[in-house]
Amino acid sequence: MGKVTGFLEFDRLEEGYEPVEKRVKNYKEFVIGLNAEQAKIQGARCMDCGTPFCNNGCPVNNIIPDFNDLVYTGDWKNAITVLHSTNNFPEFTGRICPAPCEAACTLNVNGDAVGIKSIEHAIIDRAWAEGWVKPQLPKVKTGKKIAIVGAGPAGLAAAQQLARAGHEVTVFEKNDTVGGLLRYGIPDFKMEKSHIDLRVKQMEAEGVVFKTNTMVGELPKTGAASKVTNWATTTVSPEQLKKDFDAVLLTGGAEQSRDLPVPGRELAGIHFAMEFLPQQNKVNAGGKVKDQIMATGKNVIVIGGGDTGSDCVGTSNRHGAKSVVQFELMPMPPEQENRELTWPYWPYKLRTSSSHEEGCEREFAIATKEFIGEGGKVTGVKTVRVEFKNGKFEEVAGSEQTLKADLVLLAMGFTNPVETILTGFGVDKDSRGNAKASTDFIGGYTTNVDKVFAAGDMRRGQSLVVWAIREGRQAARTIDEFLMGASTLPR
Repeated sequence: MGKVTGFLEFDRLEEGYEPVEKRVKNYKEFVIGLNAEQAKIQGARCMDCGTPFCNNGCPVNNIIPDFNDLVYTGDWKNAITVLHSTNNFPEFTGRICPAPCEAACTLNVNGDAVGIKSIEHAIIDRAWAEGWVKPQLPKVKTGKKIAIVGAGPAGLAAAQQLARAGHEVTVFEKNDTVGGLLRYGIPDFKMEKSHIDLRVKQMEAEGVVFKTNTMVGELPKTGAASKVTNWATTTVSPEQLKKDFDAVLLTGGAEQSRDLPVPGRELAGIHFAMEFLPQQNKVNAGGKVKDQIMATGKNVIVIGGGDTGSDCVGTSNRHGAKSVVQFELMPMPPEQENRELTWPYWPYKLRTSSSHEEGCEREFAIATKEFIGEGGKVTGVKTVRVEFKNGKFEEVAGSEQTLKADLVLLAMGFTNPVETILTGFGVDKDSRGNAKASTDFIGGYTTNVDKVFAAGDMRRGQSLVVWAIREGRQAARTIDEFLMGASTLPR
């Protein structure tokens, strides 16, 4: 380990932020990462536990004590080698992962966890700056052809692993640019898209072929996904992919947004978050969006208290919203978790994002009863307070109120993948509408259809980017074994 008494001598240091009044004027990243000396001190806080719970807290099982120690000793080049051994894209996770590894850190039992995410962020940013991230070409080509449907984090991770194993990999993406929800779901102020572009260049040099503006199967005609604009104009049939490729991996996102079917839902000015957020990302990239949904000068209500709702808050503030209110159905969590009860698992506690700090009123234990409107446009939201009793939510008598709203954004999560893809391939679905595939080490990620596999949100439902990377890597190993009889790719 680094310094034996480091965790006693040094305090946790958080990454810095640009001032609110400055950062809300643009869509650029505003996190100020640790410098080399700061990262060294934070690495020294790692206890190198006999049983490092952080490894299992991390979905990709990053070898955290090792890279912490390497940063402490100044061996940054080996630190990125260790980090890349488990994680294809630490520049993504170092920016947008909620860091379950830190919740599992032994120091978090009764103190402040090691700043693992900030150290990871520092390692990969330095690696790119120093030119250490280079294409890794396979020594032997297998001649096997693999199609990957979906260029989000699961698809990208699988594509990179399989290309490095010597296979010919083609990634099909319905959007005009690679990245999936990384590109068109996560705002630029949380992760600029140049990070995706750098990885795409690396992967193209490794032999991966990307075919954008290409929908596999039919475009959705109903449901929330049908409302997303600027999807592909070219389609490829599932039958063609199964004919042309030795294996097909489905890694699309869970893009069917959860709707709120209450009176007044048809009013203009009520939109899914995934109608609102992608438009701004397209504009940031230099594109033009006809009739862009704007929050400028409006009273905005965001329904849904998760990360997507927070992203809507931050984007609305940058538009210049008059006011922003975020609804959460559940009661307000405690500000501090019960560590004796929850550690090393993900704790239930109040989480305040940088977007909340920029300006937002948060309402907990509140439900929407009706959307109010005039002239076909939304003007307000009728609400009621709720309590969870006897296994269900019950309205609190006399708590109804109506809040002004010129724009309502529905950010209540996602239910399942676009059904036309799974139906087109004939893949069985689980009870939630996701692709039915196990995660067993032997034969994991296989579907009921011969040589068709599924991973990421397509299989597990709405989840974290780091889980998508894990599943993409594991599915790649399964496919490699399926094609070659054995695999040297990591599990």
